[in-house]
Amino acid sequence: MGRGRMPIGRRERAKQAKRERIMTAARELFAEHGVRGVTTQQIAHRADVAIGTLYRYASTKAELLIMVQNEKFAAAIDVGLAAANATVGQGALEPVAALIRPVVECLREHFENGRTYLHELVFGDPAEPYRQAGLALAGRLEDGVTGLLTRNDYIGAADAATLARVITAIIHISTTATVYLHRSDEAVLADIRHQIHATLAPHHRAA
Repeated sequence: MGRGRMPIGRRERAKQAKRERIMTAARELFAEHGVRGVTTQQIAHRADVAIGTLYRYASTKAELLIMVQNEKFAAAIDVGLAAANATVGQGALEPVAALIRPVVECLREHFENGRTYLHELVFGDPAEPYRQAGLALAGRLEDGVTGLLTRNDYIGAADAATLARVITAIIHISTTATVYLHRSDEAVLADIRHQIHATLAPHHRAA
């Protein structure tokens, strides 16, 4: 016999199928109506599961949103890292800008959902599993920025980690503040780029 993965049982397949239906229903309804315009009962109905079954996968609407947004966030980081790696040799600003573009677009795809997602990650229970996964993704983004900055000889590892935290804070404010609600993605990205440039400028001058 081969040493591949053991086939999963019928019960586990049924659980996976229910989870996928719940995720699909939540993803569609949040996209259509925003998190405030959707109830858990509506998600359960579209997923064709009992409300009690839904609560076994996610106990609140916020957790359902985090489940959905985690997938989007992870995909955006993957795309951003690939784009950043294609800009090797173009200084510090260009790779960081390439990394954050898909992330900003992801968070602003539906402003209410993106803002609620970030709020839940920052202020929700960090021990809750879906929030843990989301916080791990936020850490991956920050680590990605840190890695890009340390490719430059004039930015040390400690400074790079601090600058990455500042840059992710800039992204957070720029993608969630109500004052930026009606700006286009390009306008927000241009503003973030300007802030990052100003943040990195002292290190360029010191070099």
